[in-house]
Amino acid sequence: MIAKPNNRFANRLRQKPPCLGTCITFTDPTVTEALCSIFDFVWIDMEHNALTLETVQAHIMATKGSETIPLVRVPWNDPVLIKPILDIGAAGVIVPLIRTADDAQRAVAACLYPPDGIRGFGPRRPSNYGQLFGPDFCHAANDGVTIIVQIEHLEAVNNIDAIVAIPGLTSILVGPNDLSGSMGHMGEPRHPEVLQAIDKVIASARRKDFPVGIAFGDDPEDQIQWLDKGVNWLALGADFSLLLKASAEIARQLRKHGDRRLQ
Repeated sequence: MIAKPNNRFANRLRQKPPCLGTCITFTDPTVTEALCSIFDFVWIDMEHNALTLETVQAHIMATKGSETIPLVRVPWNDPVLIKPILDIGAAGVIVPLIRTADDAQRAVAACLYPPDGIRGFGPRRPSNYGQLFGPDFCHAANDGVTIIVQIEHLEAVNNIDAIVAIPGLTSILVGPNDLSGSMGHMGEPRHPEVLQAIDKVIASARRKDFPVGIAFGDDPEDQIQWLDKGVNWLALGADFSLLLKASAEIARQLRKHGDRRLQ
């Protein structure tokens, strides 16, 4: 008996706050496999990285048998890009640069089978290679898919109440860097006006009891502040930034010790 899909990400948000993960940019799926012992989710990033569908599928498969949830950020809000990601077994998608409620509605429709959406039927891995099928499977797939849209433009901030009211959305994700650019402060995600806009997004989500996440570096003190403001889940840097941070800290301590020996 094969269990029906369920919204694992939404369940994790309810059961284990905060929900923690990181962005995957490397092609080697052993990176994901190793991180599954630490994180609640991995965010496999196709928007800014050279990851093919085959590579993304390998990362998704690397989470199998673990509690880690594989999410994929697609390059754009396009059903042609979203459909194959779900068909290779992603638990859900992160859709970038949403600006309006209509944008969010299109993202939801692309992820759901009719009559709720427009997703075409061809789930290879999610159907356990054809062993699951029929209306029950489609209903369960619609119930189980995680749909996250990114709030990373000032227009989206101004439309946030309408966006979080869209049926079918699982969560929103704040993207401070692109948001800062849309506000005339490119490269300044900590600019006071940007932080004020982020606070507005979080406040709107909290009023609706709607889950909100943020991707804002990997400094623990920063992350604690976001949690205190009501953020439900955190994307902590990326695989390469975590690698560099740990390596730099070890090297710093050893070089400091070496300098003391020379004194």
